[in-house]
Amino acid sequence: MSTVAIRDKALALGFNTVGFAKAETNADARSWLSEFIANGFHGDMGWLAANEDRRASPRKLWPDARSVVVVGSNYAPHEDPLQAMHRQQPYGRGAISVYARNRDYHDVMKKRLRALARWMHETLGAEVKLFVDTAPVMEKFLGQQAGLGWQGKHTNLVSREFGSWMFLGEIYTAAELSPDTPEQDRCGSCDRCQTICPTDAFPAPYKLDARRCISYLTIEHKGHIAEEFRRPMGNRIYGCDDCLAVCPWNKFAQPTREPAFLPRVELTAPRLADLAALDDEGFRTVFAGSPIKRVGRDRFVRNVLIAIGNTGDPSLTPTVDGLLDDPAPVVRAMAVWALGQIADTAHFSAAHARHAHQEDDPAVAAEWRSASRSMPRLAV
Repeated sequence: MSTVAIRDKALALGFNTVGFAKAETNADARSWLSEFIANGFHGDMGWLAANEDRRASPRKLWPDARSVVVVGSNYAPHEDPLQAMHRQQPYGRGAISVYARNRDYHDVMKKRLRALARWMHETLGAEVKLFVDTAPVMEKFLGQQAGLGWQGKHTNLVSREFGSWMFLGEIYTAAELSPDTPEQDRCGSCDRCQTICPTDAFPAPYKLDARRCISYLTIEHKGHIAEEFRRPMGNRIYGCDDCLAVCPWNKFAQPTREPAFLPRVELTAPRLADLAALDDEGFRTVFAGSPIKRVGRDRFVRNVLIAIGNTGDPSLTPTVDGLLDDPAPVVRAMAVWALGQIADTAHFSAAHARHAHQEDDPAVAAEWRSASRSMPRLAV
């Protein structure tokens, strides 16, 4: 089967880069995954451990697989997200990860992958299965084997052409395709992605402790966010781009031209007060078609309240007051914390008198006690 024809078709469908790899992993990849899980670095993401065997071996996922077509889509932003975030911070604005400011990339990638897979099956007679974060696939390793880039020290794929800004998708096929030459590691001695991390989530190069990662905490983590991570989160309310944005290889990346990946104006620097006021219906309306929708209103507002606490802006006190009796404990807990950061002692004392003694959730009650201790004049 001609890889040239497949590549031409993939590019015609709108993908920016295409590569081919054998449907197999090597000992290094399997060892990396096993160590990651054994150390508990996956946190709440139990699906990683549950599917370790199938993730580590493409043929355990699909025994007939012989080759993998790996495609990439460029989503490089039009401005430096680090500079944009710092401009937003003093003004009560939230920072949303570049990838989540418009359409859900899973939907965009899947539609094109389906078209490519259908064409491969109908035109070339190939049996195929496609994946976009929909099955246990070591996509970054396969991307490196297919020559699209290399897995950098921040554990994400880095491309010489697109930097750290690339969505990946895969088509497994029973056809034997000529593999491309794997890309070599080009990180060298650079450690910018390691040193910029606000929460020290990298215990060593090429190793990520997701439990300390702001992207994990704001997206995957379902419970309360530990106090040690709240200040470092700053105004990041969904994801974190720091380790990606600081990569020197981004200087070669051209801003994306894909309309679905261009930021919606209202998600570029959203007002925290507006987001905190969202109820379930409002949340679903604002984030329809967005990857943000999957975290749900409660966890999202939890993140927003941490960002509000980090503003130090007392004018946001009424916004926080309105959430002290929210039905969701994760929201109430962070409302208490945020209030302790921005309200004066008199206001906090009055709120404490109204709410603290009737709180029946242990975690929220603990937040009231902790916030009270930071206000020595408060009688509790």
